[in-house]
Amino acid sequence: MIPAEAGRPSLADTAGADARTARNKPHLAVVGATGAVGSVLLGILSERADVWGEIRLIASPPSSQLRSSRGDPHPSAGRKLTVRGEEVEVVALGEDAFDGIDVAMFDVPDEVAAQWVPVAVSKGAVVVDNSGVFRMDPDVPLVVPEVNAHTARVRPRGIIANPNCTTLSMIVALGALHAEYGLSELIVSSYQAVSGVGKAGVDTLRAQLSAVCGTELGAKPGDVRRAVGDTLGPFPAPIALNVVPWAGTLQEDGWSSEELKVRNETRKILGMPELPVTATCVRVPVLTTHSLAVHARFENEVTVAGAHEILAAAPGVVLCDDPAEEEYPTPSDVVGTDPTWVGRVRRSLDDPRALELFVCGDNLRKGAALNAAQIGELLAGERRK
Repeated sequence: MIPAEAGRPSLADTAGADARTARNKPHLAVVGATGAVGSVLLGILSERADVWGEIRLIASPPSSQLRSSRGDPHPSAGRKLTVRGEEVEVVALGEDAFDGIDVAMFDVPDEVAAQWVPVAVSKGAVVVDNSGVFRMDPDVPLVVPEVNAHTARVRPRGIIANPNCTTLSMIVALGALHAEYGLSELIVSSYQAVSGVGKAGVDTLRAQLSAVCGTELGAKPGDVRRAVGDTLGPFPAPIALNVVPWAGTLQEDGWSSEELKVRNETRKILGMPELPVTATCVRVPVLTTHSLAVHARFENEVTVAGAHEILAAAPGVVLCDDPAEEEYPTPSDVVGTDPTWVGRVRRSLDDPRALELFVCGDNLRKGAALNAAQIGELLAGERRK
């Protein structure tokens, strides 16, 4: 008979191994845990593999209080939120909040990130930042794990940037096609959900829908605008019964910041600084999930069958493309799911090296929270090695 100690570990050994494993798990901070993306992130952390030790939830001050010293700058501190089945108390943003933290995920306004991301790094954390502050910094990798995971290993500033939600809604599918055919030009029109500008966008759309529901509005010039009155919220025109050909802030020569993000971030993620990219960003009356019509030109000739094969096998992509059966992705079917959904794949009628496709992606999941969680898992994997 084989002695127990020679055949398998004792209970004491097993308990000790479990304790060592728990100690070796990195500790995570979620900054902006009470926001829209933060809430989605907590759900994703609860659904995916348990690679974290402590998960510390940190509240950042609301935008309206960033420049004010009056009142409680962290009204969410003290609340309890559920993550991994346990209630965790939210703590206020401060230097002490990063003590003992290995990875910090930030989803906060740019001005908060600019101030506090360097603080978290100085306390020893690697930061995964979802703001726009560091995305184009040459010393900060801009990472999409399905496309360029290797770039996460080199981070001179201790920061990894999460791309913009519009870029993330298409880049996983585009990266798979680029790896096979070699992308040479990109023309994109986006149809962006109102949640891309946060809770204010969602509240505005719901208020405007209430104002126009059950009416005959939309048949005369300006009638919708008059009906919604001063409830434009963060949009320059009514969003209910309308589309608004604008997203972001005004930049040089009439381009919007959102359009330039698509251009610059796509180039950086793919490692193609000279790639011709043109984007037109449009806001549509959809709560959550961005859609994009993509014209992609490649170095090599393409076929629909070949593109289908690549997309069907690509991690993080779902191919939904059978127009004869009226099967193609729409935001209302894609919302709440993780993958990038692709349909309407066609070869250009005038160019055998170009594809046309329609892409949908939940801008709060893969477009923000999920990608951050995946980057975090890369970092946790580094620690285990």
